[in-house]
Amino acid sequence: RRRDRLSVGTPELALLCLPCAGASATMYLRWRRLVPQWLRIVPVELPGRGARMGEDFVEDFDALVARLCTEQAAALQGRFALFGHSMGALLAWGIARRLHDERRALPRALLVSGSAAPSCRDPDRFADRNDDRALIADLRRQGGTPEEVFASEELMRITLDVLAADYRICESFGQRERPPLPLPIHVFAGRDDDIDAARVEAWSREATHAVTLDWFDGGHFFLRHGEGAFLEALSRRLASEAVVPGGRHATPSLV
Repeated sequence: RRRDRLSVGTPELALLCLPCAGASATMYLRWRRLVPQWLRIVPVELPGRGARMGEDFVEDFDALVARLCTEQAAALQGRFALFGHSMGALLAWGIARRLHDERRALPRALLVSGSAAPSCRDPDRFADRNDDRALIADLRRQGGTPEEVFASEELMRITLDVLAADYRICESFGQRERPPLPLPIHVFAGRDDDIDAARVEAWSREATHAVTLDWFDGGHFFLRHGEGAFLEALSRRLASEAVVPGGRHATPSLV
């Protein structure tokens, strides 16, 4: 695994990673050999895909969050942080919210990528996305699916079934006013993503601690196309949370 200057004297921090819609936990496996030694990547598999393909999908947002909090109880202790991309960002936020509501240990930080703030989600985002043709068009538009998947009937069927279930998860999310979380939030976004910048910047209202925002070249899957720069920024943001109990405490702002 790669070593760098941030590794010196930095205690280990577990980073639980939630996948985006249509994907499995395998999207994070390669990060294990690319991040500093003090950062332990913990890919979180959702029911119905990857190693859990034999299980039924859970298509209700609150039910899935509750289940993940139970299944990952051991990992949601000690020195940990939460990361999610796109739908995974919403799930990571939901897990942090539930931990807070249940007065359980909170993550050192919440890291969200390619996602509007929960209070600013587009209610029409998943309208008319209920057939294969619309789902395939969405995959093409976002640009994160390898051509081998489109070329394989079997892989395409699996991907579309997972994507449809995940879109139902996102549709089931109920927007409501919630108080900000008492933890730092680190936001990552692509300059060419079709998510309006104001909806990304609205994450600044979701925390009582500092909120940072890093922009990258690229669209919705900037973290894949510019992986090196993204992981460097992610490691840098997490380094301070790994050594300071509870992370930085400051007035919410975009840094």
